Amino acid sequence: MDRFEARKAIVKALDEAGVLIKVEPMVHSVGHSERTGVQVEPRLSTQWFVKMKPLAEAAIKNQQGDDKVNFVPERFEHTFLQWMENIHDWVISRQLWWGHQIPAWYNKQTGELYVGVDAPEDAENWEQDTDVLDTWFSSALWPFSTMGWPDTDAPDYKRYYPTNTLVTGYDIIPFWVSRMIFQGLKFTNQRPFEHTLIHGLIRDEQGRKMSKSLGNGIDPMEVIDKYGADALRWFLATGSTPGQDTRFSYTQMDAAWNFINKIWNMSRFVMMNLGDTKPDQTPDQSTFDLSDRWMFARLNATVETVTALFDKFEFGEAGRALYNFIWNEFADWYIEMSKEVLTGDDEVAKANKRINLAYGLDQILRLMHPIMPFVTEKLWQAMPHTGDSLVTAAYPEVHPEYVDDAAVSEMESIISLIRAVRNIRADVNAPLSSPIDIVVKLQDESLAPIFKENFDFVDRFVHAKSFDMGTSVNEPDMAASAVISGATVYVPLAELIDLDAEIAKLTKEAGKLEQEISRIDKKLGNQGFMAKAPEAVVAEQREKKADYEAKLSATTDRIAQLKAAK
Repeated sequence: MDRFEARKAIVKALDEAGVLIKVEPMVHSVGHSERTGVQVEPRLSTQWFVKMKPLAEAAIKNQQGDDKVNFVPERFEHTFLQWMENIHDWVISRQLWWGHQIPAWYNKQTGELYVGVDAPEDAENWEQDTDVLDTWFSSALWPFSTMGWPDTDAPDYKRYYPTNTLVTGYDIIPFWVSRMIFQGLKFTNQRPFEHTLIHGLIRDEQGRKMSKSLGNGIDPMEVIDKYGADALRWFLATGSTPGQDTRFSYTQMDAAWNFINKIWNMSRFVMMNLGDTKPDQTPDQSTFDLSDRWMFARLNATVETVTALFDKFEFGEAGRALYNFIWNEFADWYIEMSKEVLTGDDEVAKANKRINLAYGLDQILRLMHPIMPFVTEKLWQAMPHTGDSLVTAAYPEVHPEYVDDAAVSEMESIISLIRAVRNIRADVNAPLSSPIDIVVKLQDESLAPIFKENFDFVDRFVHAKSFDMGTSVNEPDMAASAVISGATVYVPLAELIDLDAEIAKLTKEAGKLEQEISRIDKKLGNQGFMAKAPEAVVAEQREKKADYEAKLSATTDRIAQLKAAK
C-alpha cells in the first residue's frame, strides 16, 4: 500500500479493534528530500560501520609530530581536530546503484558472512551485499590508490606519495580531508599530503550562497566565453584570501580582462620593436642606463616577492605585486622611457634596449604563466624563445647582481618629479601638447645630477619649454607648485592659475602632512611599539617623519609666498 494510505488504514484498524485512544493533530518538522521534495521516512536497517576511535586517535597524534598535515590558514586545523575529538562510528554503507560494492558475501545456504578482498572460491553459493561504500570512503583512498598502491614499489607511488598540496573548500574538511588523513595513515603509515590549502566558497555579488532555489548560480563556461579562461583564473586566484568566501563580481572580471589586454598590448609593442634580437640573449649590465638598472632591480624584487608569496599560498598578495610591476612600472614607465632610445640614432643602444625589453617580457610571462597559462603561452610562442612550451620553461630566479637600491631611489625621484608636473598640468588644464616652463628648487643637492642626466626621460613625459633647477633658483610668484622629497616643483602658469585655489590645495596638503607626522609621533611615543619593533622598522618610521617634516616646511613656505603675492 501507499504509505499515506497505509497510515489511514492503520488508524481505522486500531479504531475498529477498540484500542485507539485519540487522534490529535500535531505540528512538527518533517524532513524532505532536497532533490525530490518528498517526505523522508525513518527506517531501521542493518548498515556497515567503521570503528572510528583508533583511527581518530592516530590522526590526532600525527598532528602533534613533524609529519603533520599543515593547514592553510592554520585555524582550520582546529576544525579538523574538533571533528576527530568528537568522532562517532562512521556508517559507510549506502543503498545506491553506483559506487564500490561492499566486499561482503552471504552464503545462500548457511547464511555465513564472509568479508575479504577477493570473492569466495565457490562464488555460486555466495551472494554479495548489494550496498556500496560511502562516496567519501572511496574518495579518501584517492591519494594513494591512484599511485599504484598497494604495490608500494610502484614508480608513481614512490615518486609522488605523499603528495605536496591538497586544495579544497572548508565545507568538506570533515567529509573528505579528515578521511583522507586517517585512511592515509592507516593504509600507508604516512600523511597523504604535506599541505592542505583551504579556500572559501564563491558567492553571488550580494554575498549569498549560489543555489538552484535562488536562481543565482553563475555558469563558469559562460564567464569563460565572455572573458576567457585566463581572466576567470586571475579573478579566482588573486581575488580571494585563503579560507575566506569570495563574491563573484562582473566588475572584477572586467578589471581582469583589462589587465590581460594591457599585457597583450604591452607584449605586442615589445615584439614589434625587437628587430633581429635572438632568444635568450644575456643583458649586459655595463650598458644599462638608469631606467634599465631600475627595471632589473624591480623585476628582481618582484620575482623574490611573488615566489615567497606563492610558497605561502598568498595568491592575492602575489597578484597585487605582479599587477603593480607589470602595469605601473614595466608598461607605464619602462616601456615609455625605452621609446626615447628606440626612436634615437644610436644603433648599439637600440640593440641593448631590445635585449633588455625581451628579457623583461620573458620573465613577466614566466611569472604569470601559473595563473594565466593560455595568454602567456600564446605570447611567449610569438617572441624569440628556446624550448617547446612555456609550461616547461624554467621559473624565474633571483639574481643578486641586479639588486640596485640607488637606481630604485633615483628613479623614484624622477617619477615623483614627472607626476608632480603632470598633476599640475591636470589641475590647471594645461594640455600635454603645450610646452611649459619648469622650475625645481632643490633642498637635496644630490638630485641635481639625477635630474640633469636623465632630462631626456623627464622631458618625454612633461614637454618642458625650459627647465631651471638649483638650490637658489628664484621661486616664481604666480605658479602652481608641488612638493616632492628633496625638492619643490614650480610651473609658472600665471594666466591659468587661481591663487585662492592653489592656496586651498596646498593648505589641504599641509593638513595631510601634519596628520602623518602626528601618527608617526604617536607610534614612536608608544613604549610597546618601541620595545617590540625591530630597529630597522623604527629607523624607517623616523626617516618617514623627517621626509614629511621637510615637505610640510616647503609647503607652508609656499603658502606664505602665494599669500604675499595676492
